[in-house]
Amino acid sequence: MTGLRSGQVARAAGVNIQTLRYYERRGLLAAPERSLGGHRIYPERTVTVLRLIKAAQRLGFTLVEVADLLAAMRIGGERRPGVGLRARTEAKLAEIEAELAELTARRDTLRAAVAAGCDDLLACSESPSCPLPFSHDGAAENTMAADGSQVGAARRE
Repeated sequence: MTGLRSGQVARAAGVNIQTLRYYERRGLLAAPERSLGGHRIYPERTVTVLRLIKAAQRLGFTLVEVADLLAAMRIGGERRPGVGLRARTEAKLAEIEAELAELTARRDTLRAAVAAGCDDLLACSESPSCPLPFSHDGAAENTMAADGSQVGAARRE
């Protein structure tokens, strides 16, 4: 029987054995064959799949999303090209762009608070000129850019 044992696969892919078994339980990896002694024997391709999983995670894909993509590739037992990787990547990119916009707005608000000298949350919350997003009436909260311009919802007076 040819193939790699768990430790060999884990080392080659840069993961630990527990990660390998976890991915197997989650269905990201096919159940391996067993040697006569009961050891898991993985095909060499498993190293590539593990590297793909870790790369996808670094790009922001969840394990559920990765599992879905891997399952789509394996339907029918054969590798299928064009299973929506581009569409899924575009959706992930849009998600990351939205997160970046939110983080940028938060950063700008915090910079504005520093520039305004906000040092007392209670006093700041009662001031209409405070750039922090306090809301007194359930209205949309304000977010200020560092230059004092409004970002997002309308400025309350």
